[in-house]
Amino acid sequence: MIDARDLLAYLSIKYEGDYDLLINAIRKKEIVDKNEVKAVVHNINCKYLTIVDKNYPEAFRNMYRPPLVIFYYGDISLIEEQNIIAVVGTRKPSDYGKKHTRIITSELTEAGYVIVSGMAKGIDTLAHETCLNKNGKTVAVLGSGINNPYPKRNALLYQSIINNGGLILSEYPDKVEPKKENFPFRNRIVAALVRGILVTEAHAKSGTLITVGYGLMLGRDIYCVPHEIGTSSTCNRLIKEGAMLIEDAEDIMKSLEINY
Repeated sequence: MIDARDLLAYLSIKYEGDYDLLINAIRKKEIVDKNEVKAVVHNINCKYLTIVDKNYPEAFRNMYRPPLVIFYYGDISLIEEQNIIAVVGTRKPSDYGKKHTRIITSELTEAGYVIVSGMAKGIDTLAHETCLNKNGKTVAVLGSGINNPYPKRNALLYQSIINNGGLILSEYPDKVEPKKENFPFRNRIVAALVRGILVTEAHAKSGTLITVGYGLMLGRDIYCVPHEIGTSSTCNRLIKEGAMLIEDAEDIMKSLEINY
């Protein structure tokens, strides 16, 4: 008999982490070769969790389409931290957005918060880098294979996160190339991991709004940095719709203390 954990890992690799193909294979009770499963699983060069594991994160069990397999490098215990928050935003931030991302991320890190983001260029990268510069712990959720940091320019950041006690997560195995649809889909994992989501700057069609949507589904607090009146600021719109206006990290920490 094939171990359920091994079978899930094998199918994830076979179907390159494609959620729908994985689910379909399981529902059809796809026939697999036992020796092939063993060989493929033996060659996995990172750690991984599956939905059948006892230590599968509780945060994932309650989310939309929970990942069947999560590949990772680094300290998996970080996802069980109480003080954990996402910092997300546009790939093309203004100087204003960069400034406040640095300031608030620095303050959160100094207060002991774990910073979660998606390692995309722009706000995500800035959040990870700022956290590391303050000797903090950060979690990156990839939209590409666990061994394929994307964008390529972030290869050093990827390694730095691992080397400094952080965590790299992906539901996509090995060197799977990033697909456009992977990035909005991985945002559900970002939202599930955290207690709150901070948006420092975003645009109308930003993938950040997808993260916010997943966060709202899970009852996460949404925080936004206000922008100048008259600008086409998605942050201002989110604030009007009920997100909490924040000026510094203390606003976030007070809110989380009240809601905990």
